[in-house]
Amino acid sequence: EELKKSYLAMVAQEKNSYAHEAYPEIELEYVFQKLFEKKGIKADMELSVHAGQFFRILSTEYVRVYEGTKEMLDNLRKNGKNIYLLSNAQEIFTSYELRYLGLTPYFDDIFISSSCQCKKPDTKFYQMMLDKHKLKIEECLMIGNDNTTDIAGAKALGMDSLYIHSNLSPELDGVPDSTYYLEKMDMKKLMELLKLS
Repeated sequence: EELKKSYLAMVAQEKNSYAHEAYPEIELEYVFQKLFEKKGIKADMELSVHAGQFFRILSTEYVRVYEGTKEMLDNLRKNGKNIYLLSNAQEIFTSYELRYLGLTPYFDDIFISSSCQCKKPDTKFYQMMLDKHKLKIEECLMIGNDNTTDIAGAKALGMDSLYIHSNLSPELDGVPDSTYYLEKMDMKKLMELLKLS
């Protein structure tokens, strides 16, 4: 209980330090470092990252790839498409999990919100990717499972979007505000929509 209370307080404190951002994102490794310091332990960044990763392992029931995902990503590649990941996540968790699942090689670049210090739906997060890779909005498609982050951010930029309702999607109130819509996670239907099959 003490750890939980301290963790939540420090997360809130970190978020307050980014009050100038519309959708701030913190780096949790600094929270773990401060938790060590609170107990009189001088933890370097490596120990803080490992503590965060261990926390993630203990608090995660499972991590897996949806059936057909790698085939779909392969097909995008074979059709000459570039693939970018724009994720509201923590670098210390997500980089390891992407490598563990064998997904990292499928992406041309990966943008993780904790490293960028802002998150979807902030258009600044999308703009980082667009600027770095000199992408044209009208040639991009955002695929996501959250109407209030993935889809809203893309729409604010004028980017087409495809909403897929997954087991991790927040409950929808009505129909998503996306260009395209899949009612459930179905890679075969997704490939048909993307004209990959």
